Amino acid sequence: MLTPAELVGLIGEVARGDQAAFERLYVATRAKLYGVVLRILRRQDLAEEVIQETYVKIWNGAGQFNPALSSPITWMASIARNRAIDIVRKKTEVSIEEEPQAMEVAADNPDPLARREMTEELKRLLECIGRLEPDRQRLVLLAYYNGWSREQLAEKFAAPVNTVKTWLRRSMLDIRECLGL
Repeated sequence: MLTPAELVGLIGEVARGDQAAFERLYVATRAKLYGVVLRILRRQDLAEEVIQETYVKIWNGAGQFNPALSSPITWMASIARNRAIDIVRKKTEVSIEEEPQAMEVAADNPDPLARREMTEELKRLLECIGRLEPDRQRLVLLAYYNGWSREQLAEKFAAPVNTVKTWLRRSMLDIRECLGL
């Protein structure tokens, strides 16, 4: 992966219409952005479509990127994440007749049969996460399951970024201790 300074340079070149710089930017960042989008959408076909749209937006909006406001990868991930969330929101507007599984309400705890099928390792992990305070549980799940940045978490939890970093670190240490790692 390129350094943030190198990514800033590439985005600047992309803003001037440099296709070779755009290709280097794509190669350097596609795996990260695809991972963010796939975690949200859980469908490869939709994730690939969103990634294409994301890079079109990056190409068209590179001139608006301001390195003083965010890191390059945060800026690009925000574009990808926002588009993926738009897709999820549109999908939730589908009628129940079109998506009968929408009637199935997810419970906080999986049903007994599904729980039995979970691996022992996953059970232990969920148990350890469950021991955290509710806010810390949400923080960890938003960060590691949904791919939220520290900045987004800081905004969500109305706390400074460094505080969020500390909370995440302590939560992860608690989970590791619980798991015996």
